Amino acid sequence: MTIVGYNQASFCNQQRIMFLASYFSTQDNQFQFTRQQASHFAKKVAGDYNPIHDEDNKRFCVPGDLLFAVLLKKEGISQKMRFDFSGMVTEGIALSVEEKGATESALVDGAGKEYLHMHHEGEISRDAEFIEHLVTAYVQFSGMNFPHIMVPLMEDKQMMINCQRPLVIYESMEVEFEHLNLSRPEVKFAGATFDIEGKRGLVTLNFNFMDNGVVVGKGVKRMVASGLKPYQKEAVDDLVERFNARKEAFLQGIAVAA
Repeated sequence: MTIVGYNQASFCNQQRIMFLASYFSTQDNQFQFTRQQASHFAKKVAGDYNPIHDEDNKRFCVPGDLLFAVLLKKEGISQKMRFDFSGMVTEGIALSVEEKGATESALVDGAGKEYLHMHHEGEISRDAEFIEHLVTAYVQFSGMNFPHIMVPLMEDKQMMINCQRPLVIYESMEVEFEHLNLSRPEVKFAGATFDIEGKRGLVTLNFNFMDNGVVVGKGVKRMVASGLKPYQKEAVDDLVERFNARKEAFLQGIAVAA
């Protein structure tokens, strides 16, 4: 399974040096996101067309993968890391990195509210090119959640998300590398599960980091799906159709603007 959307790989390679700088602004050791920055990161970098990341959505929130990307840019990549998401960031919330011990860091707002917590162990790489490559490879994989992974899972379990108001929340992610003497590892899908309890489900995505065909690291991403209901193929097909239409419209708009 190739984890690349439209022509994301070539787009991101061309923009590698500055690609994160376009998606947040910094002032007085704090950073924040506009709706456009967050929405364009979701679509251009991650290939994520979840409506909750649209600029005009009333429930708009910054993609968890963008928070993850900025935290790694500032803290580096550790051999073993766990990320726990605890809050949804909206436009204009100023965040900063708070060190909470030798192995703990968090993204917090001015009132100390925590939105993303990172536990890290082992050696650390602060190589900018490696960080940006790994972030790009991971978020492209992460953005493939829907429809490529979620739809087969829902069909298998005969349960589905609310197709009119889809909501799947990023809960946590863990990664562990055998070593960090790496340059351009690839991210490969390694299977997924969908555990359901009532109207709530836990989606677990497994993935490997590959270097020249060798597994050099592993990871797991967990998401919570709420408001589940019995599977209806017509409703899911309609949701996928709307997803693809939104994607096509955005990409056409980018092409016209260029």
